[in-house]
Amino acid sequence: MSALRFDLGPVKEPLGFIKVLEWIFSIFAFATCGGYSGKTAFEIMCSTNVNETIDIDFAYPFRLNSIELHRPKCNISTWGKTFLLGDFSSSAQFFVTFAVFVFLYCIAALVLYLGYMHLYRSAGKFPMIDFIITVVVAFLWLVSTSAWAKALTDIKESTGPKLVQEILPCKEGHLKCYFKEIRSMGSLNVSVVVGFLNLILWAGNAWFVYKETSLHNPPAPAPNPAGAS
Repeated sequence: MSALRFDLGPVKEPLGFIKVLEWIFSIFAFATCGGYSGKTAFEIMCSTNVNETIDIDFAYPFRLNSIELHRPKCNISTWGKTFLLGDFSSSAQFFVTFAVFVFLYCIAALVLYLGYMHLYRSAGKFPMIDFIITVVVAFLWLVSTSAWAKALTDIKESTGPKLVQEILPCKEGHLKCYFKEIRSMGSLNVSVVVGFLNLILWAGNAWFVYKETSLHNPPAPAPNPAGAS
């Protein structure tokens, strides 16, 4: 009853096919966010009319307030320890860690579908557990992606043109500062899009998992004993 029976049939059905898509998209989610490294730069003009470029590297998990800007060669007495603004590690790590757990769950679910579908459908508890997990995961995709999307907006502000407005010597007029460039955040934008696509996939998959549960297909009543009236 519980022996392995490998069968690719379930991946030809919506239940298994969507699970494969969820597995693939979870990889895109944590790879596009967790693998990002960026760079921003601004230019300062010293009193000697010598321009100097300050390059700032940042990466996942985006603890920007721990990144110190190196002191320019200009003789500026007001330039103390200067850091970027914001710590967005909680939202970024939540998003990436959750995507990794989803990736692992999809592998476990596919093993169950492809090798033990006979057990999955004969034991009513497995579809119900799968359904509950699917609903919870769909909700957590909404929460984690929304939080990460808000954090990404704040990261863009902290590393974008507003950066020079937060540097004390630039703000007080001791230096003329000009924002220069920032590395593209295209992969981070993709991570947000993929996060919401995962939400759609898991929300849609909830219906197909629900159809496997006893809530949708109640067990047939037991036949009456022979001779019973």
